[in-house]
Amino acid sequence: MIEQITGMLALIGVLSLLCQWLGWQLRLPAILPLLCCGLLVGPGLGWLDPDAIFGNLLFPLISLGVAIILFEGALTLNFKEIRDHGRMVTHLVTIGAAVTWLCISMASWCLFDFTPSIALLFGALVVVTGPTVIVPMLRTVRPKSELSSILRWEGIVIDPIGALIAVLVYEYITVSSDQTSHVLIALGSMLGIGLGAGALAGYLLGWVLRRNILPHYLTNTAVLTVTLGVFVGSNLLQEESGLLTVTVMGIWLANMRGVSTQSIIEFKETLTVLLISALFILLAARLNSDAMLNLGWQGLVLLLVVLFIARPLSIWISGFGTSLSSRDKWFLSWIAPRGIVAAAVSSLFAIKLEQRGVDGADMLVPLAFLIIIGTVVIQSLTARRWAQHLGVTAKSAQGILIFGGSKFARDLAKILVSKGIKVIIADSNWDNVRLARMDNIQVYFGNPVSEHANNFLDLGGIGKVLILSPYQQLNPVVYFHFQDIFGPERVYGVNTTDASASARHQLSESYLSRMCLFSDSVSYSKLASLMSRDAVLKSTNLTDNFSYQMFLERYGESVIPLIYMKGGKVHMITTETTSVPNGVELISLIPKEAMEHQQKKAAEEKELKELQEKEKLQLEDTDIEAQA
Repeated sequence: MIEQITGMLALIGVLSLLCQWLGWQLRLPAILPLLCCGLLVGPGLGWLDPDAIFGNLLFPLISLGVAIILFEGALTLNFKEIRDHGRMVTHLVTIGAAVTWLCISMASWCLFDFTPSIALLFGALVVVTGPTVIVPMLRTVRPKSELSSILRWEGIVIDPIGALIAVLVYEYITVSSDQTSHVLIALGSMLGIGLGAGALAGYLLGWVLRRNILPHYLTNTAVLTVTLGVFVGSNLLQEESGLLTVTVMGIWLANMRGVSTQSIIEFKETLTVLLISALFILLAARLNSDAMLNLGWQGLVLLLVVLFIARPLSIWISGFGTSLSSRDKWFLSWIAPRGIVAAAVSSLFAIKLEQRGVDGADMLVPLAFLIIIGTVVIQSLTARRWAQHLGVTAKSAQGILIFGGSKFARDLAKILVSKGIKVIIADSNWDNVRLARMDNIQVYFGNPVSEHANNFLDLGGIGKVLILSPYQQLNPVVYFHFQDIFGPERVYGVNTTDASASARHQLSESYLSRMCLFSDSVSYSKLASLMSRDAVLKSTNLTDNFSYQMFLERYGESVIPLIYMKGGKVHMITTETTSVPNGVELISLIPKEAMEHQQKKAAEEKELKELQEKEKLQLEDTDIEAQA
């Protein structure tokens, strides 16, 4: 039996990895291959029976996994960021969420004869969308930057809000099903424990983090341990209050001043990817194929209500008073795939409610999975064509993501921004990010290849990536990551190693051969050295009277041509660039000595020209006198 459990755990791990890779390769939400895999190895082939293999351990595993997922989602719910991302996002996660919740609840109540409380619970479960399903879809569809931002932030913020609503409704149902206690007293006790313990735990943990009482290497482990401990402790104080407690705890931490949750979020996201993958395969394997089929036409009608009534209604009501056009609203009305929170929380609640004998609890899981499958599959296949039909796809992306916030990168970004080009500087050095922000340059503070960046780094309008950082070990990772997104011909960088360095400190030839930005002789250290000696980034118009060759002759071999622009499009100068056409605007880095030499030469030429003009005037005066 032990060998069987070990083998199943290993199989789930391997299948999780393969499904995540397949989703990345096909540019699809990973939830889709995970779902298909779970259905295949579970009810399809009968290889995996979670209840038989894990027995009494299954419920605690799912319960702890859902607690971590809800806590990680709550860490992203910063109220200030909701306000910062516009009226539409604020409306969607409040008014829109309420409209969607009520529409789906009423439809499920009418179609399946649920009790009002179960109908409200199901409606809350399928309100959430989530970044894990939205982000891959947006990369395929590539809508306008504004629409992409709205959908991404809705998915990020609605996760904890929808989960919180579902937890509150569930708490009410569990209290109502207990005939031995007064409903209001028991519900008040549950809410008091959940809200109070969550706020207290969040404050105490934030106090510890803010004062750096824990060493850095223990921080993430301590937060995870405390989260699980608070979850279990809250359940011991008041049954079923743990999920509400950890959700409130995460929200408190996210909004506590002086507490940086970024490293915690990155760690939790890595853990959550593993949990999501394993949980989803286990949950899909538990599905009863007969239960899905027994939903009948009512299930399809409910899916149509979700697609064609609830979502459009919430978008149009939320969009009232905003600057969105009708085409924008129709596009947003079609993008709302459901994600892992709906599946995980519905499965957990279904198990608990079935144990209590609550009518209709056995239908929560198949209905939730039907909505997930329907929204993900239908919208993934049709969203791009719908966006093209409405004309809301992004134009040719000319924006640039610069990894590294050095002075050279910031000065280059300022010039590009002044030309109307979108630029984002990403760096894990706060001083560089702060200086870039002071120059009104859009920034991302952190590792651009992290899971956090996948959800929060808005690549809408970005078409190229420049790697201009000194981080020798991270640069290749960034290169290969964005090569998979944009293609190798749109990712550029410079060498960060010294040619005289020993072999053990050199980057591999396979990577260096791709680092083709500017020229072979240009390295990060050379750019930094030139900037420290007051080199200047200069914009020059090339014409028939002043060609690229004449530009090089004027400033000498020390000048470094960087970029040229034509018709609003950005063209990078690489080792393969032999010439630059006329009629373009050239951006180059000119060393101080070359600039001073040119200024001195220009002054001499001006003086000589003035002298020649003066001599010419004198000759003309002499001729006039002679004629007189």
